[in-house]
Amino acid sequence: MELMSGNEAIAQGAWEAGCTIGVAYPGTPSTETLEAFGAKEGVYAEWCVNEKVALEVGIGASAAGARVLVTMKHVGVNVAADPLFTAAYTGVGGGLVLLAADDPGMYSSQNEQDSHYYAQAAAVPCLDPADSAEALRFAREAYDISERFDVPVMLRSSVRISHTKTPVEPGERTIAPAAPYEKNPAKWVMMPAFAKPRRHDQLARIDALRAWVEECPYNEVVRRGDEVGVVCAGAAYQHVAEALPEASLFKLGVTWPVPTDALRAFADSVDRLYVVEEGSTYLADAVRACGVTVSDTPRPLPRAGELSPSLVRAAFDFDEAPHAEPAADLPGRPPALCPGCPHRLVFKELSRMRAIVTGDIGCYTLGALPPLSAMDTTVDMGASVSMSHGFELALAGTDHKPVVAVIGDSTFAHSGLSSLISTVYNRGAGTVCVLDNRTTAMTGRQGNPFNGVTLQNRPSRELNIEAVVAAIGVEDVRVVDPNDAEAVRTALKEATANEDISVIVFRSPCVLLERKPAKPLWVNGNCTGCGSCISLGCPALGRDSEGRACIDAALCIGCGHCTQYCRFSAIVPE
Repeated sequence: MELMSGNEAIAQGAWEAGCTIGVAYPGTPSTETLEAFGAKEGVYAEWCVNEKVALEVGIGASAAGARVLVTMKHVGVNVAADPLFTAAYTGVGGGLVLLAADDPGMYSSQNEQDSHYYAQAAAVPCLDPADSAEALRFAREAYDISERFDVPVMLRSSVRISHTKTPVEPGERTIAPAAPYEKNPAKWVMMPAFAKPRRHDQLARIDALRAWVEECPYNEVVRRGDEVGVVCAGAAYQHVAEALPEASLFKLGVTWPVPTDALRAFADSVDRLYVVEEGSTYLADAVRACGVTVSDTPRPLPRAGELSPSLVRAAFDFDEAPHAEPAADLPGRPPALCPGCPHRLVFKELSRMRAIVTGDIGCYTLGALPPLSAMDTTVDMGASVSMSHGFELALAGTDHKPVVAVIGDSTFAHSGLSSLISTVYNRGAGTVCVLDNRTTAMTGRQGNPFNGVTLQNRPSRELNIEAVVAAIGVEDVRVVDPNDAEAVRTALKEATANEDISVIVFRSPCVLLERKPAKPLWVNGNCTGCGSCISLGCPALGRDSEGRACIDAALCIGCGHCTQYCRFSAIVPE
């Protein structure tokens, strides 16, 4: 028996099933799954440039007969939706399992989203583990389901399942030799002449899945009483089981398709039936579509965020269970760029020049927060470049502030490059800043094409950002050290004055890559309390009781960013 997170358990289950290939783009809360899988024997694992590419690589490997694991977070499913919907027509060769890790509560995401709807729309079966043991079992057995019904299988997790550790019983690996590939255009070439018959194959598969789900071993009734019955799945099951000890539960392990007959029978066995789920009405709508009456809870369940046992109890009008009160009067801890982060001075200078800054997904999103307050928009991966072009189009012919896009190196490879190609093709203007910190920092310092580091540290090719950008036709391309405030200021001033498009590559490693701090700085008697250094938003900087700057030696790494903004030589080496 071992303690494993849901992500680790999914990796273990895929490995036990004989899965040999894993592909992904890192994204919380899914990232650790492929990292754990890639550390196992006898497997190949890689980071792809984005989720669409990852799923397409997975479909190709499946077509060739291998068992494949593809992992992504919920917004990554948006990116992968194009191949997903067509893979539901083609079917599989070797088993193909797609992990969609949802993030109710938006702990590290730009939206809440329920991936059940993708399974329903694409007509692929969806399994919902409620703990790590089920995550391992469902991942292992999903490959047999995939091959039995000739369909990709979605394994839907959530942040609570992905990151919580519960006991599992690891098993032995099953060797699943890849079936030899046989040319079959009618199955794999989805031109209309072949896709139309595959649509009928898909409909027959849906009928078979609806019959199978009525008897499959993944749906479980926990009988506790006849008065109240609750339908739930995934992490919500754990909350309901704790909060309502006298209610009977129908725990759905398969959430698409749902077992119509079994749900009706369960509803007939209780006086009132409820559905408890996080962040959407997917399950409630599905249960109602079975002809089952779903009662409203005495008090509404939260429509946003994660559930908890106390929230479930409150919805059923029960008193809160005894618990220790949280500590009062704790100071707020807003997220911030790390001390010494090479992005900081770029945002400081963008704020000073009052630019319109279109941002992107990554650590640099924190540049939107005070005191930097240097970002105007963040929507999705790659949107910074596309949206800056949109701003330029809308503001053309007016006297407007400089428009600047900021995007990280990994995000630039993910979808920023295609956005830039479109802008260059359409003779767009503006300034694009690629913040190249040599890693995919926010999700845990994974590799990407522009640092040349692969998931399993295989030999690779490190792509050159400035050469790629020049190759697509950008004439004004420069590389700048973002730790040099004067160089940053000059580069931004010159680039934004250019009437054509400019690209600045701000290149400096993430401070967490090497973790080799210099000696901390300290504040001498020259400090006037002007606050220039504080305006950088470095967590190591604060004010003392007299309003003068002070430095936390435990956080300061001696980067010297603050010294470049002090006019009184008040910040010096210790």
